Amino acid sequence: MTNLAHLFDHAFQPLADAVVTKRIPGGMLGIVDRNGERIAKAIGSAQLVPKQRPMTVETWFDLASLTKVIFTTPRILALAESGVIDLDAPLISVLPDLRQYDAGAWERTVTFRQCLGHQTAFPAVEPIYTYGRDPDLLRAFILQREWRARDPVYSDINFILLGFALERLSGKTIRDLEPGPGFAWSTESDAAAATEDCTWRHRVLSGEVHDDNCSALQGAGHAGLFGTAASVLDFAQGLLDGDGVSEHSIALMRTSVSATRTHGWERPYEGWSGGALCSPGTIGHTGFTGTGLWIDFDKGKAWTLLTNRIHPTRHFDSGIVQLRQAVGDLINID
Repeated sequence: MTNLAHLFDHAFQPLADAVVTKRIPGGMLGIVDRNGERIAKAIGSAQLVPKQRPMTVETWFDLASLTKVIFTTPRILALAESGVIDLDAPLISVLPDLRQYDAGAWERTVTFRQCLGHQTAFPAVEPIYTYGRDPDLLRAFILQREWRARDPVYSDINFILLGFALERLSGKTIRDLEPGPGFAWSTESDAAAATEDCTWRHRVLSGEVHDDNCSALQGAGHAGLFGTAASVLDFAQGLLDGDGVSEHSIALMRTSVSATRTHGWERPYEGWSGGALCSPGTIGHTGFTGTGLWIDFDKGKAWTLLTNRIHPTRHFDSGIVQLRQAVGDLINID
C-alpha cells in the first residue's frame, strides 16, 4: 500500500462515520499528489427525498463557493496578467456605472484585489433574491444600491461584482461562458447530489444551483459551478503541476492579502477548514453545500471533500466544520 493510500484509508473514516450517524446523507473524498497518484471513494446517498439514490464516484456536486476559486479567480488573475485589468484599479475601470449617481461613494474606490481578498466593506450576506427574479434588474440593483460600509468580512458581493466584470469584458453572461474542463452550470437531476428542499422554489434541488442569489441572477461569479470529484482533482493537479494556470497566477493564489486570505483563497490559520497539520504552503476553500478543496504545495498533494450536507435542509448541524478539519488532519499526519 502506498503512503497516499494509507493516508486515504484513515482520512476516509470520519466521512464514513458522519454518514453512518446520519449527520450527512453522503459524500466523496478524493486525493491527488504531484506525481498523479489519485484515489477517490464515495459513500452514502446522493439523495434521500423524495426518492433515494446512492452516491457514486461519478456523482456531480453543486460546488457552491468553490466557484470563486475554480472559475472566477483564475479568470480575473489571467485578465490582470494579460494587462486587460489592473488588480489595484477600482472596479469602475470596468464597471463605470457602479454607484454612478454618487461620485464620492466608497463603493467606487473598491479594487479588484480587495474583492479577491475579501478586504471590502460589503456585508457578509444579503438576500438579493428577495428583491425579484429579473436578472438584469437585480444586476442594476446591486450596482446602484447604497451599501452600508462595515468592517471587512467574507462577502459574496465581492465575487458577484467580479463576475459582473467578467460579463462586461466578455459581452456574455456567466452561464454563457465556458465553465472549464469537466465543469458545468447545471446537470441532470439524477446525476447530481441533491441539495435543499427549497422553501421558495418549492422543490428538492438537484442538478440546479442551490445558492439563492445565483439562481435569481441566473448565473454569478460567487456560486453556480457543478463538477465531479474527478474534475475538482484535475483542477487541483493542474495547480500543483502548473498546467493550465500560469505560474504568476498560482503565485498570487498563494500570496497573502490578510492573515486569513490570499488572492481568492484561504490560507492556514488557527481553526481553519484544512485542519491544524497542513503546511504553511496550503490554500483552500469551502462551499456552503458541503464542498471543499485544499491544495498543499509544500507537500505536493491536494484533497477534496464533497458532501450534500444540506440535503434535505440547511437547518441542521451536520458537523461539517469538524469533519473537514478531521479529514485534513488525517491526510496530513506525517
